[in-house]
Amino acid sequence: MFLKGCVPNERTYNTLIHGLCLKGKLDKAVSLLERMVSSKCIPNDVTYSTLINGLVKQRRAMDGVRLLVSMEERGYRLSQHVYSVLISGLFKEGKAEEAMSLWKKMGEENCKPNIVVYSALVDGLCREGKPEEAKEIFEGMMSNGCLPNAYTYSSLMRGFFKAGLSEEAIQVWGEMVKMGCTRNEVCYSVLIDGLCGVGKVNEAMMVWSEMLTTGIKPDTVAYSSMIKGLCGIGSIDAALRLYHEMICQEEPKSQPDVVTYNILLHGLCVHKDVSRAVDLLNSMLDRGCDPDVITCNIFLKTLSEKSDSFGGEGRKFLEELVVRLLKRQRVSGACKIVEVMLSKYLAPKVSTWEMIVPEICKAKKISASIDKCWRNLCT
Repeated sequence: MFLKGCVPNERTYNTLIHGLCLKGKLDKAVSLLERMVSSKCIPNDVTYSTLINGLVKQRRAMDGVRLLVSMEERGYRLSQHVYSVLISGLFKEGKAEEAMSLWKKMGEENCKPNIVVYSALVDGLCREGKPEEAKEIFEGMMSNGCLPNAYTYSSLMRGFFKAGLSEEAIQVWGEMVKMGCTRNEVCYSVLIDGLCGVGKVNEAMMVWSEMLTTGIKPDTVAYSSMIKGLCGIGSIDAALRLYHEMICQEEPKSQPDVVTYNILLHGLCVHKDVSRAVDLLNSMLDRGCDPDVITCNIFLKTLSEKSDSFGGEGRKFLEELVVRLLKRQRVSGACKIVEVMLSKYLAPKVSTWEMIVPEICKAKKISASIDKCWRNLCT
């Protein structure tokens, strides 16, 4: 296009920059922005928002901040969207000071924050373990006539629970109800998880019942939180009933994941119900959920308590797990188990390697686990 003398317009540049960002080619996208500017084509809000979104997704928020400098030099006034994306990105990368500097700058430029900016700040400060500061932002938001949404309330509740301030978290929930804010499964999940975390399982069950009464269907996180609470007080059968309720759901968002299985497996093993734990593990494999390091450690700990020959029992269990995964064509999952074995100095037998190698060779896509497994074999 350039070689034929065609001059791209603003829309063409934006489309190309968007495509490069989608492919993760951020440096090329930034170079194209420079070319856009040098060709006297003026970037707009879409151009900058696309680039900054791309940089934040690749955990390059500071590059986004540096891009702001050149934007301002060109007379561009930052939008609320750009501020919210960058503030959120900086917090997620642990750069709270830089995020707060950007918040201060926003005030200096008389750029009125919206719900997205406020929510990013509240969530970020709570992630940093500063729920009291987040509460101040929250109150400032209310006094400025900007009403918090379910996400804002959930972030603040999670922050207080994380800091061990459960009463404050419950108070936030009360304010949410009082304000008539629509509650979703995320809000309920945060409250249920927090209540279970401080041993208030009965209260959590009441919240669970309320959630169902209002017609909100629990998601995987909500189910896992409630199951964890029930396991914590030894109500394993009740926890398993919830699990069976999950697997009967048609919605993918309510299906058990590896976290759910690990909670249940841990609960069963703690209560010495190894037989049902093994049955659940088989169900986990049959349903296409691969075990992780935590799954392996749960069983290895149980085996070490049951047997004097931990190495032999542990190796046997893990090798059987590898075989089961390979039979289900789950090569990446099998390789992850081999990684666990090697980290525990439980080297697989030659026969196990003989099963794995052909499957690695047949795998069309080499995942990180398969690649690592192959390198371990070659060294």
